[in-house]
Amino acid sequence: MNRHPLTGIKLEKHLLHLVGKAIHDYGLIREGDRVAVALSGGKDSFSLLKLLEILRRRAPVRYEVAALTVHNGSDLFRTQRIERRLEREGVPFHLVPTQIIRVTEEKARPGTPFCSLCSRLRRGALYGAAIRLGFNRLALGHHLDDGAETLLMNLFFAGSLKAMPPKLLAENGRITVIRPLIHTAESLLRDYAREQDFPLMGCGCRLCDGPESERARMKGLVSEVSRRYGDARHSVRKALSNLQPRYLSDPNFHDFELEDAD
Repeated sequence: MNRHPLTGIKLEKHLLHLVGKAIHDYGLIREGDRVAVALSGGKDSFSLLKLLEILRRRAPVRYEVAALTVHNGSDLFRTQRIERRLEREGVPFHLVPTQIIRVTEEKARPGTPFCSLCSRLRRGALYGAAIRLGFNRLALGHHLDDGAETLLMNLFFAGSLKAMPPKLLAENGRITVIRPLIHTAESLLRDYAREQDFPLMGCGCRLCDGPESERARMKGLVSEVSRRYGDARHSVRKALSNLQPRYLSDPNFHDFELEDAD
């Protein structure tokens, strides 16, 4: 079902509802939490930061929100406009300098997607910085479309039914990753970012996978299916919360020796 696009106050109100619902549904933020938003400079993380800050001012529980940006070492990744915007809005900003691009160039094996290695390095830098700065929550800007694309990527290329959980204790056991946009379609964030005139910027990396990357292909597939079937994204979201192991063939959930009728 295609719905008329929202704008202005109605769009922001709808986005706040979706983020608030995710926080409530999955217990993403609690009293006293210190939340670092991984601000990449893209529309999704900027929208998430803005929405969490609005909710923080209205919420019955007290929590902190700050922006955390990992600089990848590219001369083209210039954060001055981001810093000026956040200073004007009174949002704390932390910049983490790295040489991720140089390390990626040195370590990536031939045929290995550069963005995959870069992403892992950036995530590690985010975890480390968040812990050093005393945050206990790291909020990522992954949205509903990202969840659907990741599910398809794992289905087609990794042979697993795995996507993006809304809440996950990191492997180091010291910080919890949260995804408050998990109910939110990318198209809404695109419209919101345009209306808010966020100072968006790319990563400035010449190694980035282009429009032919597998992730881009999955994005195109999700968009095509959604054009044909308007509620496809939301059906995927519901499916990720409606696992029925009985109808799968994972022996970790079945003792097939006991499935025979007497």
